Amino acid sequence: MKKIYVGNLPWSTTDAELKDMFSPYGTVHSAVVITDRETGRSRGFGFVEMDQDNAENAIREADGKDIGGRALRVNEAQERQRRPQRDRW
Repeated sequence: MKKIYVGNLPWSTTDAELKDMFSPYGTVHSAVVITDRETGRSRGFGFVEMDQDNAENAIREADGKDIGGRALRVNEAQERQRRPQRDRW
């Protein structure tokens, strides 16, 4: 399974809509739009998990695709970098 980063999403995109965007490329195991912790509003990006071959095809086909007037940025998700801990007062 491969995790795909999907950026530049329209702010109104839901998890279900994100899943629907990628289902033509194969089985979508999960699709999540990332939201702000405090406001609950979309942060304009999300992640999709698909089988390896389908994910590679989805990345090629969906990158740059116009959705709601915005060109999607689609690539393989990178492991999140740990931020250094700051001292708390």
